[in-house]
Amino acid sequence: MKKPAAIPHFTPPEFVPLARIEFDELLLSEPSIEFVDAMLADICGTLRGKRLAVREAGRLFEAGMQIPQSIYLMDAHGEMTNPFGRGFGDGDPDGTAWPIPGTLSRVWGGSPRAQILMTLRDAKGRIDPAEPRAALERTLQRFEELDLTPVAALELEFYLIDRARDAHGAPQPPLCPRSGLRERNASVYGIEDLERYSAFLESLTRAASVQGIPLSATSKEYAPGQFEANLKHQSDALKAADHAVFLKQIVKSAALAQGLDATFMAKPYPDRSGSGLHIHLSVVDAQGRNIFDSGNVEASDSLRHAIGGLQALMPESMAIFAPNVNSYRRFQPDMFAPVNRRWGVNNRSAGLRIPVGPSEARRIEHRVAGADANPYLALAAVLAGCHYGLVHKPDPGLPATGNVSREPDHALAFTIDDALAKLQTADVLKTYLGEDTLALYGETKRIETTRLRRIITAPEYEWYV
Repeated sequence: MKKPAAIPHFTPPEFVPLARIEFDELLLSEPSIEFVDAMLADICGTLRGKRLAVREAGRLFEAGMQIPQSIYLMDAHGEMTNPFGRGFGDGDPDGTAWPIPGTLSRVWGGSPRAQILMTLRDAKGRIDPAEPRAALERTLQRFEELDLTPVAALELEFYLIDRARDAHGAPQPPLCPRSGLRERNASVYGIEDLERYSAFLESLTRAASVQGIPLSATSKEYAPGQFEANLKHQSDALKAADHAVFLKQIVKSAALAQGLDATFMAKPYPDRSGSGLHIHLSVVDAQGRNIFDSGNVEASDSLRHAIGGLQALMPESMAIFAPNVNSYRRFQPDMFAPVNRRWGVNNRSAGLRIPVGPSEARRIEHRVAGADANPYLALAAVLAGCHYGLVHKPDPGLPATGNVSREPDHALAFTIDDALAKLQTADVLKTYLGEDTLALYGETKRIETTRLRRIITAPEYEWYV
């Protein structure tokens, strides 16, 4: 007689006791907390999980949280995708999620609550291959082997939009808080624009302070209602990506508090600039020296090699930097979204920009990813390119001068279909992020794209009926 399957016994990973200490300390300092959100960031970067009453939250540290292993594999609309039979096909089994130390915080706005990031494990304690945060962690381990530490800062552009859509269901710029009129004008770096939206910016600053997100600056971007929020550089790249995920959360919360919506859609308006996720990166050695600093105005060999590696891996990384159909509308001439792999000093038309500043702070600004990209995967892909360059030492060529945004590089994909095809045959990127991770990501995005194309749009009826 066949024996029934044994119910697995789950032992907390070794890092869980530290997370419990942090939780107990938070409750002592914040006794008003009523709920705890236990969350994971999925393939799209969307936070998903469960809300527990605080009296029940202690079990997270003892037995974990049971949640479907398919939780990472949702499309952008929040629907299960069942890639390679993971979901409907295998009975949608649960894994056990465990709290990650260093990710606990209070939550700004709403009921008094805290939140913590979780990591999903199977019955044998193995990390789920679809976990984006784990892909970044694996990539960082490659730098540890070289005794190097990446220093990263992420910048996110976004639009504030009216909560009401236009007659066609499209977003529209917000009503000016002062005049009540629809915003129409572009006004990059306008202080008056910041003043008009000071209530939103003050809410954002408070939220960042409450949730421990190192917001360094905000600025007005090119289009009506478009802004950028910058995070401080830090030597813990995992935290840098965590903070970018939470930055999206608080931007939306601060907007909602002012009666607005916020969107990180890459290209919400066809005739306006898109929104990017810019990644600033430097690398320090065991002595804390920035290896991109040559001590003079010239680029160091390490900087040049890192740029060469980023160029080499960019074609197979495009599906991560631009994860959906809309993402590719952003790549247009004179829109400050790169269309090639050129690099340049103080040149925003290049996808790989070396900002001006003190030589000891020399860094690469990677400008390819859209604001809709998953911060964990986008940063992992950038780090993979950097590491590949430091090891293999490719020549990046001469820096670009002048406007190079009208020189498309045909080695890059400019549709989601081409990008997913290049990702499927990626030889190098999978050795960093993981072969299963990229396969699950690519199949999830392929299914998402297929679903989107089944929808008949209003212009199709207008044109073809």
